[in-house]
Amino acid sequence: MSARVGILGGTGGMGTLFARIFGDAGWEVSVRGRTGSEPIASFLARQDVVMVSVPIEVTLGVIAQVAPHLRPDQLLCDLTSLKVGPVAEMARSPAPSVGLHPMFGPGVASLEGQTIVVTPATATEEQCAPLFDLLRGAGAHLTFSTPERHDRVMAVVQGLTHSLTLVMAETMRRLDCDLDEVLSFTSPVYRIELGIVGRLLAQEPALYREILRSNPHVPAVLETCSEALEDLRDTVADPGPGAFTRLFEENAAAYANYAPVATAETDRLIRCLVER
Repeated sequence: MSARVGILGGTGGMGTLFARIFGDAGWEVSVRGRTGSEPIASFLARQDVVMVSVPIEVTLGVIAQVAPHLRPDQLLCDLTSLKVGPVAEMARSPAPSVGLHPMFGPGVASLEGQTIVVTPATATEEQCAPLFDLLRGAGAHLTFSTPERHDRVMAVVQGLTHSLTLVMAETMRRLDCDLDEVLSFTSPVYRIELGIVGRLLAQEPALYREILRSNPHVPAVLETCSEALEDLRDTVADPGPGAFTRLFEENAAAYANYAPVATAETDRLIRCLVER
């Protein structure tokens, strides 16, 4: 099915990626920045789907600006990495709405194998079908969640992960590590871990600042992380093997089903580094 999609957020970043995805699928794509020469009402009026792709800190304001101009025969969606606030704001619109969170950056070559979290708002499955069919047809895997559950899980998936990556970078900086020297000591598996640090630090800080600051569940996750680090420090300092063995085995049991999958996946990554 061909349709008209208007992407609010201008060129660059996720907006540009999704403009290409829609265009490749044969949809008519229009892109508009938060300010533009065409009146916002007329831009919105000619769209079948309106996608909001702007920074986290301005998302609610942009949705509030566009929502009143939409009709019940249109579809409103957003790409924000938080969902409770945007979904609630979109629900005020006459247009049916659905939240989307792409779990990847704008640099991916395609949606093949990528995950998009879907948080239904006021739109029915039938109203979302053309959009979902396009995303699945491009290779994306759709994971469905409530906005509340999404934000809680993201406090771990994004909040904890990004925080630990930054802690690793900050620790090495405070130790005055020579990165070139460290890299000369590493095997591929350690290069993968350092590569995640380098990859994050190559991005804009504002994105990670808002991911960590705007999710209300992140502070509790980081508090638990701090307690876990303290317990690990105590365990490492314990002269006997018992405490560390217990900690390790408790976690091994919790990850028992995932460990073989993780080993296989990281083995493939290691082979890619070795064979490059």
